[in-house]
Amino acid sequence: MNELYEFDKNYKKVIIGVDEAGRGPLAGPVVAAAVIIDNYCEEFDLINDSKKLTEKKREKLFDIIIEKCKVGVGIGTVEEIDKLNILNANFLAMRRALEDLGEEGFVLVDGNQLIREYENNQEFVIKGDSKSLSIAAASIIAKVTRDKIMKQYAEIYPQYGFDKHKGYGTKEHIEAINKYGITPIHRLSFLKNIY
Repeated sequence: MNELYEFDKNYKKVIIGVDEAGRGPLAGPVVAAAVIIDNYCEEFDLINDSKKLTEKKREKLFDIIIEKCKVGVGIGTVEEIDKLNILNANFLAMRRALEDLGEEGFVLVDGNQLIREYENNQEFVIKGDSKSLSIAAASIIAKVTRDKIMKQYAEIYPQYGFDKHKGYGTKEHIEAINKYGITPIHRLSFLKNIY
């Protein structure tokens, strides 16, 4: 049993891990996930902060988590990001993920803030995706879900390379914006210094 799972078990409650992917990109939604790990299995030993895993490992673990855990996913759209700001859209995505999960439990949220407008018991965990197994699992679900969305957008807007940079402000992405303009999936509030 790994130390990330031990961290969760110390609470002696049903733990719901919550994390998001996509706060920083110039394009695409922000995606949050909520995960309950009911029964530990050996395959979970491979779970870690999604940023420390290869894309291939994340995708393999995504399938394992979906199969063996309770999972909820929530999305904050580009329109909501521009209207509410990224932080509020992020909290909205987290609340939607918890609603989608539809289970009661003690929420551990990655980061340094509690989820706004969420009434149930929660605690934030700084660098939670490298401390808590349920948060690490949520980070994988959120990241892989968002990557899949960006790969779909890459088929609609092939000249932007969304399948490679996933909407982040890489040199290639900024050059594409300057050459082709913006798409409906670009966050206007993020482009003020670029476009």
